[in-house]
Amino acid sequence: MSVYEPNSCHLREVLIFCFNMKKSAAEAHRMLSNIYGEAAISKRTWHKWVQHFKNGDFHVEDQHSGGREKVFEDAELKALLN
Repeated sequence: MSVYEPNSCHLREVLIFCFNMKKSAAEAHRMLSNIYGEAAISKRTWHKWVQHFKNGDFHVEDQHSGGREKVFEDAELKALLN
């Protein structure tokens, strides 16, 4: 097993490779589990991403979940910590 700890984007890029190789969810999961162990994705996650790929969405970066970003001023944070 590799000592490399994959991040989400890396795993999604590997999924694109598996998708293009026409691997089933079971095959892709088995391959990733053998390589990355606990860091591998689940079959359910594989199915979710396959739907993205089938719809032509090959963006692997984490998407902003929506809503307003939280903004704090340094002074407010310091006041909370004191």
